[in-house]
Amino acid sequence: MNIGEAAGATGVSAKMIRHYEGIGLLPAASRTDAGYRQYQERDVNMLRFIRHARDLGFSLEQIRELLDLWQNRRRSSRQVKVLAEAHIAQLDAKLAELQTMRATLAHLVQGCHGDDRPDCPIIETLDSARPVLPRGGRDAPPEGRSGALPRIRR
Repeated sequence: MNIGEAAGATGVSAKMIRHYEGIGLLPAASRTDAGYRQYQERDVNMLRFIRHARDLGFSLEQIRELLDLWQNRRRSSRQVKVLAEAHIAQLDAKLAELQTMRATLAHLVQGCHGDDRPDCPIIETLDSARPVLPRGGRDAPPEGRSGALPRIRR
């Protein structure tokens, strides 16, 4: 099948298929005499695998590892599980970071009157030189900060 048909069959855009080939995630497709890419069923299966892994948030490097494991019939499931558990830990860290960001923004929104006055703690916080969220460690505020949210003036 051609690249358009492969894209339609997998939900991966033609642009991404070319990108995956370019970075070596997907083997280069065979070509017709006119230079058009031709994909086989194994290529389509690989693209579906990549699409599913991307839907779960795996990085391209993690997908490369998963593809290697998928194609290795002598693999141990332990290797796959370790990779997936590491990804879960990354997702948990990202989720905690997003929850902190949400809580900070919700606090700022609560302090904003949302009226015709120009005073706005959201803008004031964005304009301040201090970071809104702690950097350098998820649990500890940077030096000199208590970790408390910025004080909102009313």
